[in-house]
Amino acid sequence: MDIREYDGHVEPGGTSDTRVCSTLTIRKASVGGMDNNAYLLTCSVSGAQLLIDAAADAPRLLELVREGSPTGRLDTIVTTHSHHDHVGALAAMVGATGARTAAGAADVPDIRTPTTTPLQHGDVVRVGVNDLEVISLRGHTPGSVALLWRGGEDGDHLFTGDSLFPGGVGATQGDRERFEQLLTDVEQRIFDRLGDDTWVYPGHGDDTTLGAERPQLPTWRERGW
Repeated sequence: MDIREYDGHVEPGGTSDTRVCSTLTIRKASVGGMDNNAYLLTCSVSGAQLLIDAAADAPRLLELVREGSPTGRLDTIVTTHSHHDHVGALAAMVGATGARTAAGAADVPDIRTPTTTPLQHGDVVRVGVNDLEVISLRGHTPGSVALLWRGGEDGDHLFTGDSLFPGGVGATQGDRERFEQLLTDVEQRIFDRLGDDTWVYPGHGDDTTLGAERPQLPTWRERGW
């Protein structure tokens, strides 16, 4: 297969962008009217698959799943947070694939599709031989989570939902307390722990790295959003 070098840029209705690592393949697609990113993680050892955010457009997401598995295997769907634009195709995807569901425990009551596994900070979600660490990032929603894959020679890969983007943290609707909580979690649980080459896969738009964003942290706190 001819796979262009991964850069994290995808267009609504366009093709997936694919990053092949030693034990994990990461596919990114844009779905829906709000340019939501959906990520399919495929274990190259076992064939297990995990989808991050069944946001919209179930036919396109099923196509994405089949890009990783011709049989349409999907083991788990992780929802990074409960906002409507991140769960629009969740029920349809569960119905089509029988996948288990997981989401931050505090957001579970706001997700209509039943959650198989409520997630807490520090939990581990497995994709075949690959471990994804659950990082709770409170503020955008009470139960927002990020997923961290520490790939060794393949580097660290962080899926942040709507809690961290290029240029800032997620929206907190002008609530200073929520903003302070989110930025503090992002600083302490992400920037203080992980290196500058950590690749960040956000819930909308292009990717970034922690190194690109780290110098802006004081500016974010000062401006309050």
